[in-house]
Amino acid sequence: MARLTISAIERSTKDHACWKEPSIHKAILVSGLSVLIASIKLLEKDLTALDDSV
Repeated sequence: MARLTISAIERSTKDHACWKEPSIHKAILVSGLSVLIASIKLLEKDLTALDDSV
């Protein structure tokens, strides 16, 4: 997933017409959602550990 996103961003910086391609938008959205989900999981883990220690 990371390689797909990096490739999409690299292509878009070289060719601004690339932003018209739906695959660029999908790659960026999917990677953003992946980061969001991973962050939520880490936050949930930290909150559970904090709750268990109290």
